[in-house]
Amino acid sequence: MEIIGYFASLLIGISLGLIGGGGSILTVPVLVYLFGVNPILATAYSLFVVGASSLVGAIPKYRQGLINVKTAVIFGIPSIAAVYATRKFIVPLIPSEVFTIGDFIVTKSILMMVLFAVLMVSASISMIRGKCEQCEKEKLGTYVEEEQVFNYPMILLEGAVVGTLTGLVGAGGGFLIIPALVMLSKLSMKQAVGTSLLIIAAKSLIGFTGDLGHQEIDWNLLLTVTGLAIVGIFFGDILSKKVDGNKLKVGFGWFVLVMGIYILIQQLAFPLK
Repeated sequence: MEIIGYFASLLIGISLGLIGGGGSILTVPVLVYLFGVNPILATAYSLFVVGASSLVGAIPKYRQGLINVKTAVIFGIPSIAAVYATRKFIVPLIPSEVFTIGDFIVTKSILMMVLFAVLMVSASISMIRGKCEQCEKEKLGTYVEEEQVFNYPMILLEGAVVGTLTGLVGAGGGFLIIPALVMLSKLSMKQAVGTSLLIIAAKSLIGFTGDLGHQEIDWNLLLTVTGLAIVGIFFGDILSKKVDGNKLKVGFGWFVLVMGIYILIQQLAFPLK
C-alpha cells in the first residue's frame, strides 16, 4: 500500500500542475487510506504538503506577473490567523468522542473525515460545472479589466471562513478562494489563480506550525510525500501544455465526487477503528 501511496503522491502533484487548484483535495485520503496515518494527523500533514506544493507553483506565476501581492496580503491575513488559531486551539479541544447517535459513536477522526468528504463533494461540483464566463472572455480577448475595489468586510469574512475550514480539514480551499478573489477583489481569472496559490501556501504552512506542539510528526514520510508531489507539479506543468486542462478538470471532478461519496459511506457505515 505504501508503494501505491508514493505513486499517488506523485499524482497529487501532477493533478496540481495540470488543473491548478483541486489536486490537493486527494492528499488527506492518500495519507489515511494508503499510508495508514491517523485522520487528525493527516489533516496536519496535508497542510504542509499543500503549502509547500502551492509555494512552488506560485513562483512561476509571480514571474509572469500573475500574483497580486496586495490582494494576497489583504485576503491572507484573516485566513492565516483563522487557520493557525484553528490548528493551535480549536482542533485540540475537540473531544475524542464528539457525540453518539444510538449505538453509533461519532469520534473526532470520523468527524474530520466526514467534514473532509463534504468538502470533496462541494469541490467536485465546482470542478464539474467548470465553465465560467470570465474565463471564456479572457480566452477570446474580450475581457475588460475592472478597476480594483476591495470589499473589505466580505474579504475579511471570507478569509476567516476559508482559514477555519482549512484548519479543520487540511485542504487548501482554492475552489472557494478563486471565485472570492474574482468577485470581491475584481481580479482576472488568471490573476486569481496565481494569487490563490500564494494565499494557500502562506496559510497552510503557517497553519501547520500550530500543530508542532500537539502532534508527533513523521518527517521522513512527510518530506517524501511532499517531495513527490512537488516533482509531480513539474510533470503536470509539462503535460498541461499538451492537454486541455478544462476537460481534465471535469473528469477529475467526477473522480473527486465518487471519492467523497465513498469516504462518507465508509466513515458512517464502516468506520475505521
